[in-house]
Amino acid sequence: MEVIRLTETNRKDLAARAAEVLRAGGVVLYPTDTLYGLGADALSDEAVAKVKRIKGRDEGKPIHAIVSDLDMAQQYGELTDDTRMLANRLPQGQVTYIVSAKGGSASGGKKLVGPNTGILRGIATFGFRIPDNEFCISLLREFGKPITATSANTSGEQPERSVEKILAQLGPAAEDIDLVVDAGELPERLPSTVVDLSGAEPVVVREGAIPSADIWNVLHS
Repeated sequence: MEVIRLTETNRKDLAARAAEVLRAGGVVLYPTDTLYGLGADALSDEAVAKVKRIKGRDEGKPIHAIVSDLDMAQQYGELTDDTRMLANRLPQGQVTYIVSAKGGSASGGKKLVGPNTGILRGIATFGFRIPDNEFCISLLREFGKPITATSANTSGEQPERSVEKILAQLGPAAEDIDLVVDAGELPERLPSTVVDLSGAEPVVVREGAIPSADIWNVLHS
Protein backbone atom coordinates (compact mmCIF):
# COMPACT_ATOMS: atom_id res chain seq x y z
CA MET A 1 0.00 0.00 0.00
CA GLU A 2 1.35 3.37 -1.08
CA VAL A 3 0.45 6.36 1.14
CA ILE A 4 0.95 9.92 -0.12
CA ARG A 5 0.00 13.10 1.71
CA LEU A 6 -2.03 15.54 -0.40
CA THR A 7 -0.66 19.09 -0.42
CA GLU A 8 -1.34 22.31 -2.28
CA THR A 9 1.66 21.70 -4.52
CA ASN A 10 1.31 18.01 -5.43
CA ARG A 11 -2.41 17.83 -6.32
CA LYS A 12 -1.90 17.48 -10.08
CA ASP A 13 0.93 14.95 -9.80
CA LEU A 14 -0.95 12.93 -7.19
CA ALA A 15 -4.08 12.91 -9.35
CA ALA A 16 -2.00 11.55 -12.23
CA ARG A 17 -0.56 8.85 -9.96
CA ALA A 18 -4.04 7.90 -8.69
CA ALA A 19 -5.38 7.72 -12.26
CA GLU A 20 -2.50 5.37 -13.13
CA VAL A 21 -3.55 3.09 -10.26
CA LEU A 22 -7.17 3.14 -11.42
CA ARG A 23 -6.21 2.28 -14.99
CA ALA A 24 -4.34 -0.75 -13.64
CA GLY A 25 -7.51 -1.94 -11.90
CA GLY A 26 -6.46 -0.77 -8.46
CA VAL A 27 -8.33 0.87 -5.59
CA VAL A 28 -7.58 4.34 -4.22
CA LEU A 29 -8.61 5.68 -0.82
CA TYR A 30 -9.20 9.36 -1.54
CA PRO A 31 -10.78 12.48 0.01
CA THR A 32 -14.02 13.88 -1.38
CA ASP A 33 -16.11 16.89 -0.44
CA THR A 34 -18.05 14.72 2.03
CA LEU A 35 -16.05 11.72 3.28
CA TYR A 36 -13.12 9.60 2.21
CA GLY A 37 -14.14 7.31 -0.65
CA LEU A 38 -12.98 4.04 -2.12
CA GLY A 39 -12.20 4.86 -5.73
CA ALA A 40 -12.01 2.37 -8.56
CA ASP A 41 -12.84 2.25 -12.25
CA ALA A 42 -16.64 2.35 -12.02
CA LEU A 43 -16.97 0.43 -15.31
CA SER A 44 -14.66 -2.45 -14.36
CA ASP A 45 -16.24 -5.62 -12.99
CA GLU A 46 -13.01 -6.64 -11.28
CA ALA A 47 -12.29 -3.25 -9.72
CA VAL A 48 -15.85 -2.82 -8.42
CA ALA A 49 -15.75 -6.34 -6.99
CA LYS A 50 -12.55 -5.43 -5.15
CA VAL A 51 -14.24 -2.35 -3.61
CA LYS A 52 -17.16 -4.50 -2.45
CA ARG A 53 -14.76 -7.02 -0.87
CA ILE A 54 -12.95 -4.27 1.00
CA LYS A 55 -16.23 -2.94 2.38
CA GLY A 56 -17.84 -6.34 2.92
CA ARG A 57 -20.75 -4.96 0.93
CA ASP A 58 -23.86 -6.77 -0.27
CA GLU A 59 -23.42 -7.62 -3.95
CA GLY A 60 -26.92 -6.38 -4.77
CA LYS A 61 -26.52 -2.90 -3.28
CA PRO A 62 -25.82 -0.22 -5.93
CA ILE A 63 -22.64 1.87 -5.86
CA HIS A 64 -22.66 5.46 -7.07
CA ALA A 65 -19.90 7.32 -8.90
CA ILE A 66 -18.37 10.74 -9.23
CA VAL A 67 -18.10 12.38 -12.64
CA SER A 68 -16.33 15.53 -13.75
CA ASP A 69 -19.37 17.17 -15.32
CA LEU A 70 -22.73 16.56 -16.99
CA ASP A 71 -21.00 15.76 -20.29
CA MET A 72 -19.37 12.74 -18.65
CA ALA A 73 -22.58 11.75 -16.89
CA GLN A 74 -24.64 11.75 -20.08
CA GLN A 75 -22.38 9.09 -21.60
CA TYR A 76 -23.73 6.60 -19.06
CA GLY A 77 -27.17 7.87 -18.05
CA GLU A 78 -30.22 9.60 -19.45
CA LEU A 79 -30.15 13.19 -18.19
CA THR A 80 -33.69 14.49 -18.06
CA ASP A 81 -34.58 18.18 -18.06
CA ASP A 82 -35.19 17.92 -14.30
CA THR A 83 -31.72 16.44 -13.77
CA ARG A 84 -30.03 19.22 -15.71
CA MET A 85 -32.07 21.90 -13.95
CA LEU A 86 -31.16 20.60 -10.49
CA ALA A 87 -27.49 20.17 -11.41
CA ASN A 88 -27.28 23.70 -12.78
CA ARG A 89 -29.09 25.41 -9.90
CA LEU A 90 -28.01 23.52 -6.79
CA PRO A 91 -24.53 23.63 -5.19
CA GLN A 92 -22.07 21.26 -6.81
CA GLY A 93 -21.07 18.23 -4.77
CA GLN A 94 -24.08 18.17 -2.48
CA VAL A 95 -26.56 16.12 -4.54
CA THR A 96 -26.36 12.60 -5.95
CA TYR A 97 -28.57 12.04 -8.98
CA ILE A 98 -30.00 8.63 -9.90
CA VAL A 99 -31.02 8.44 -13.56
CA SER A 100 -31.89 5.73 -16.06
CA ALA A 101 -28.72 4.00 -17.19
CA LYS A 102 -27.85 3.65 -20.83
CA GLY A 103 -28.21 -0.06 -21.27
CA GLY A 104 -31.43 -0.06 -19.22
CA SER A 105 -34.90 1.14 -20.07
CA ALA A 106 -35.83 4.78 -19.79
CA SER A 107 -39.29 6.13 -19.12
CA GLY A 108 -41.67 5.18 -21.92
CA GLY A 109 -39.86 1.90 -22.56
CA LYS A 110 -37.10 3.46 -24.68
CA LYS A 111 -33.99 1.28 -24.80
CA LEU A 112 -30.77 3.11 -23.97
CA VAL A 113 -27.45 1.90 -25.34
CA GLY A 114 -24.51 1.88 -22.96
CA PRO A 115 -22.12 -0.28 -20.91
CA ASN A 116 -23.32 -3.15 -18.74
CA THR A 117 -20.22 -3.51 -16.61
CA GLY A 118 -18.99 -2.43 -13.20
CA ILE A 119 -21.55 -0.46 -11.21
CA LEU A 120 -23.93 -0.63 -14.20
CA ARG A 121 -24.01 -4.41 -14.42
CA GLY A 122 -27.48 -5.81 -13.90
CA ILE A 123 -29.17 -2.56 -12.90
CA ALA A 124 -31.20 0.00 -14.82
CA THR A 125 -29.92 3.13 -13.07
CA PHE A 126 -26.75 5.22 -12.86
CA GLY A 127 -26.09 7.23 -9.70
CA PHE A 128 -23.62 10.10 -9.95
CA ARG A 129 -22.37 13.20 -8.19
CA ILE A 130 -20.25 16.07 -9.51
CA PRO A 131 -17.85 16.83 -6.64
CA ASP A 132 -16.87 20.26 -5.41
CA ASN A 133 -13.33 19.16 -4.65
CA GLU A 134 -10.22 20.12 -6.60
CA PHE A 135 -8.46 16.80 -6.16
CA CYS A 136 -11.53 14.82 -7.27
CA ILE A 137 -11.99 16.96 -10.36
CA SER A 138 -8.28 16.67 -11.23
CA LEU A 139 -8.47 12.90 -10.79
CA LEU A 140 -11.58 12.61 -12.96
CA ARG A 141 -10.01 14.67 -15.73
CA GLU A 142 -6.88 12.53 -15.62
CA PHE A 143 -8.83 9.26 -15.62
CA GLY A 144 -11.56 10.31 -18.05
CA LYS A 145 -14.27 7.97 -16.72
CA PRO A 146 -16.57 7.66 -13.68
CA ILE A 147 -14.94 6.63 -10.40
CA THR A 148 -16.68 4.80 -7.57
CA ALA A 149 -17.58 7.10 -4.71
CA THR A 150 -18.71 4.70 -2.00
CA SER A 151 -17.67 5.74 1.49
CA ALA A 152 -14.49 4.16 2.87
CA ASN A 153 -15.95 2.14 5.72
CA THR A 154 -16.87 -1.41 6.57
CA SER A 155 -20.45 -1.93 5.47
CA GLY A 156 -22.83 -1.11 8.32
CA GLU A 157 -20.19 0.77 10.33
CA GLN A 158 -19.95 4.53 10.90
CA PRO A 159 -17.60 6.17 8.35
CA GLU A 160 -14.43 7.63 9.88
CA ARG A 161 -12.89 10.94 8.83
CA SER A 162 -9.17 10.19 9.03
CA VAL A 163 -7.02 7.73 7.11
CA GLU A 164 -5.67 6.13 10.29
CA LYS A 165 -9.14 5.36 11.67
CA ILE A 166 -10.42 4.17 8.30
CA LEU A 167 -7.58 1.68 7.87
CA ALA A 168 -8.03 0.47 11.44
CA GLN A 169 -11.75 -0.08 10.88
CA LEU A 170 -11.22 -1.94 7.59
CA GLY A 171 -8.64 -4.19 9.19
CA PRO A 172 -7.01 -6.85 6.96
CA ALA A 173 -9.33 -5.88 4.07
CA ALA A 174 -7.40 -2.59 3.78
CA GLU A 175 -4.49 -4.54 2.30
CA ASP A 176 -6.39 -4.53 -1.02
CA ILE A 177 -6.12 -0.72 -1.20
CA ASP A 178 -3.30 0.18 -3.60
CA LEU A 179 -2.95 3.93 -2.96
CA VAL A 180 -3.97 6.14 -0.04
CA VAL A 181 -4.35 9.88 -0.68
CA ASP A 182 -4.11 11.36 2.81
CA ALA A 183 -5.68 14.81 3.20
CA GLY A 184 -5.73 14.68 6.99
CA GLU A 185 -8.88 14.54 9.07
CA LEU A 186 -11.86 15.78 7.08
CA PRO A 187 -14.37 18.13 8.72
CA GLU A 188 -17.79 16.79 9.64
CA ARG A 189 -20.21 17.31 6.79
CA LEU A 190 -23.64 16.01 5.89
CA PRO A 191 -23.73 13.39 3.13
CA SER A 192 -25.14 14.33 -0.25
CA THR A 193 -28.88 14.45 -0.77
CA VAL A 194 -29.91 11.60 -3.09
CA VAL A 195 -32.59 12.25 -5.70
CA ASP A 196 -33.99 9.47 -7.90
CA LEU A 197 -34.97 10.86 -11.29
CA SER A 198 -35.23 7.53 -13.09
CA GLY A 199 -38.99 7.10 -12.71
CA ALA A 200 -42.12 8.96 -13.69
CA GLU A 201 -41.78 11.32 -10.69
CA PRO A 202 -38.69 12.52 -8.78
CA VAL A 203 -38.12 10.93 -5.36
CA VAL A 204 -35.82 12.21 -2.61
CA VAL A 205 -34.22 8.96 -1.43
CA ARG A 206 -32.05 10.56 1.26
CA GLU A 207 -32.08 14.07 2.64
CA GLY A 208 -28.58 15.30 3.37
CA ALA A 209 -26.63 18.47 2.62
CA ILE A 210 -29.47 19.94 0.55
CA PRO A 211 -32.94 20.07 2.19
CA SER A 212 -35.74 18.32 0.34
CA ALA A 213 -37.58 21.64 0.18
CA ASP A 214 -34.78 23.10 -1.95
CA ILE A 215 -35.12 20.20 -4.41
CA TRP A 216 -38.86 20.76 -4.80
CA ASN A 217 -38.47 24.54 -5.05
CA VAL A 218 -36.18 24.09 -8.06
CA LEU A 219 -38.35 21.45 -9.70
CA HIS A 220 -41.52 23.51 -9.27
CA SER A 221 -40.02 26.85 -10.27
